[in-house]
Amino acid sequence: MSHPHPELGPPPPLAKDALRVVPLGGLGEIGRNMTVFEYGGKLLIVDCGVLFPEEEQPGVDLILPDFDYIRDRLDDVEALVLTHGHEDHIGAVPFLLRERADIPLVGSRLTLALLSAKLGEHRIKPVTVQVEEGERRSFGDFDLEFLSVNHSIPDALALAIRTPAGTLLHTGDFKMDQLPLDGRLTDLAGFARLGDEGVDLLLADSTNAEVPGFVTSEREIAPAIDKVFDQSTQRIIVACFASHIHRVQQVLDSAKAHGRKVAFVGRSMVRNMNIARDLGYLTIPGDLLVDVKQLDDLPPGEAVLISTGSQGEPMSALTRMANRDHQIRIEEGDTVLLASSLIPGNETSVNRVINGLIRWGAKVVHKGNALVHVSGHASAGELMYVHNMVRPRNFMPVHGEWRHMREHAKIAAMAGLDEDRICIAEDGVVVDLHKGRARITGAVPAGYVYVDGSSVGDVTESALKDRRILGEEGFISVVVAVDTASGKIVGEPEIHTRGAGIDVDAYDEIIPKLQDSLERAAADGITDPTQLRQLVRRGTGRWVNENYRRRPMIVPVIVEV
Repeated sequence: MSHPHPELGPPPPLAKDALRVVPLGGLGEIGRNMTVFEYGGKLLIVDCGVLFPEEEQPGVDLILPDFDYIRDRLDDVEALVLTHGHEDHIGAVPFLLRERADIPLVGSRLTLALLSAKLGEHRIKPVTVQVEEGERRSFGDFDLEFLSVNHSIPDALALAIRTPAGTLLHTGDFKMDQLPLDGRLTDLAGFARLGDEGVDLLLADSTNAEVPGFVTSEREIAPAIDKVFDQSTQRIIVACFASHIHRVQQVLDSAKAHGRKVAFVGRSMVRNMNIARDLGYLTIPGDLLVDVKQLDDLPPGEAVLISTGSQGEPMSALTRMANRDHQIRIEEGDTVLLASSLIPGNETSVNRVINGLIRWGAKVVHKGNALVHVSGHASAGELMYVHNMVRPRNFMPVHGEWRHMREHAKIAAMAGLDEDRICIAEDGVVVDLHKGRARITGAVPAGYVYVDGSSVGDVTESALKDRRILGEEGFISVVVAVDTASGKIVGEPEIHTRGAGIDVDAYDEIIPKLQDSLERAAADGITDPTQLRQLVRRGTGRWVNENYRRRPMIVPVIVEV
């Protein structure tokens, strides 16, 4: 079982008859999915998504894949294929198209509609190629076949990539719901047919590899949602992903059956549901939907709100409701239904929102206390089924954290694949398929690119470290005036502080010590401002650490007079 190594260097030049696979995101993490395939000097990209920041990344709005690997080769890109319309697969497309606007975007009807709306906000008019399951299209040497897969958003696709170097099957995000709400099954017959033809490399969704058995059908949720409606006498607020059209449809159906009106809350929710309705993926009876401003005119027992914020996102509608920072005020007796699963890493944020909602008197129904969500990703039993059908010659787990990919590798081995044909990679690790064997051959840079407001890539890890220190420890600024001619200090140092948790009078102890050290430095002929700043920083930091066991950011300012 081959796996990445921290000492991996750049990969060698690609052999003439080989296919290269370079994941730039989505391996070892949940989000930021992007994989580059190379053959004959040309590139095919599958997905281009974002990762949402965690608490230790303050001020960051989005995290993008690192485009440096392909930045000088954008003219070699034949197409960008999008497996489905979730943000972790399409969210970074606007940023890639800023660098080459005419990359053909290939995807299903709904996926391209959601993406086109997003690109419109960025004032980008894309080149799109709409495809359907069962269709085959060629882009240069990449012969693509699209297969339907069931997921938590309609119109998801798996992708078979045929090249002279071999055939790959990329499942995208998928599950094997046998009773999907839209009747669109995962194309198991197509998977089996490809297996009979011969799949040289399988790349498969690993998210639920640790979960035994098969995923519960989406239809099983309806009774739980109906129960929530039966037991609620006040308003019902449902939080889910803005792309979870199937879940929204179930809520709409229950609202209609219980004589309630529904309002969508949140810009992305309103936009996506309008698109889904216009394309026929969402059915909304004419009198069911109302504007959020009309809710005040309805009795609480007749109102339903469908909102974003199921992951505790700081600026989402639900989080703002929990913080009493939204026009919709949580009242005693309201019911909040969290109709989605937790993305790993969001547990603390979601628990904080739940506590905030309960504080104001809401009853919160979530996956932990009711069957109000089923996953969109295949469990271990389904993954084993796929491996036995496809019988790949080589396997590479994708889309998941390390524990998910390791477990998926075990499933592949149990299905009979030799361990030396299983490549467990991570972002940036290069896998080459050559003469029927897949091997790790090197690594390329694939770090995080942070979006902060309109800034893309300007925020560094060092800047984030400074932000964390400021947020946790505060800062101390020491202003020293120095005579440029003599190097002596003028007056005594001034100390200003915010958030350091130290009483202002306590600094009277450190000021004489700083004066002494600065005067000694002047006597020794040290006048360079950089050296003086270091002297002030070290002296102040040592005093704070010894007396308060704290490490605030210390900002020395040398004013030359």
